[in-house]
Amino acid sequence: MELHQLRCFVAAAEDLHFGNAARRLEMLPATLGRELRLLEKDLGTPLFVRTTRHVSLTSDGEAFLDEARNLVAKADALATDFRQRGRSRAATLKIGAIDTASVGLIPMLLHDFRKMHKDVAVELVEDKTIRLLPRLLSGRLDLAFVRPPERSDRRFDFEFLFHETAVAAVPSHHKLGAKKQLEIAELANEPMILPERRSRPHSHDVTIKLFAEAGLKPEIAQLAEEKQTIVKLVAARMGIAIVPKWTSQMSIAGVNYIPIKLPRRKRMETLPLAAAWVRGLRDPARDQMLSILRSKLDRYSSRA
Repeated sequence: MELHQLRCFVAAAEDLHFGNAARRLEMLPATLGRELRLLEKDLGTPLFVRTTRHVSLTSDGEAFLDEARNLVAKADALATDFRQRGRSRAATLKIGAIDTASVGLIPMLLHDFRKMHKDVAVELVEDKTIRLLPRLLSGRLDLAFVRPPERSDRRFDFEFLFHETAVAAVPSHHKLGAKKQLEIAELANEPMILPERRSRPHSHDVTIKLFAEAGLKPEIAQLAEEKQTIVKLVAARMGIAIVPKWTSQMSIAGVNYIPIKLPRRKRMETLPLAAAWVRGLRDPARDQMLSILRSKLDRYSSRA
């Protein structure tokens, strides 16, 4: 019996819906189901009654739920206590950021932070939101800059910062590559490159929503997971991509980044950026960085 399996059981028992519990834990439903079956095998008793339309707890499952909650809570409290002990011994702030934040926001923020807190070392990890949030829970990160998940998670505090601007990444020699501004209608018959929605839902949806606002559907030519891969595919003339403005700082030759003209009074709010940290965990260095971030947010957001 593993702690991760107990977390899976508590989430599934509280939701009584494996799909919702899997989304809450940022994992695939099949993976959640496998962990629950392993737990039941280890305990030697079924914890759930499963039908095609309904999930409920067995009597053993109901009896096990309170104990499982207590064990998870004790483990979280123990981890929190030792993270705080470690913080008192070493002034190191571990932050994570999604790709566009790491090339856009983070350089400005670190420059301002280090001017005021030279005694704090900062470690930076770049990854997707679905991988950064578990690192916060495990204590491997103290603060993360992420796309807020579609479903709220009470284990975290999220502070919305701003929406990043979407631009079109176009091959330099494309017929649209020299334009100063693009309307979505001009992309109606162009092959589009989109990120996988499972790992990058906001970045995927920005293309879908922009086309929907124009009464169109994108012609999806290719799906890719990494932002850098998407831009390289654009450079290879495989299609056009709609990406956050800060993607232009990745400096891949053969790509022009063109502003998208939106209808007057309409602002697409599809690329939110938020700061996230574990709820209830005190951290002076993290709070110092958040204080600087809030005081200079207008300047940072004006460049997004």
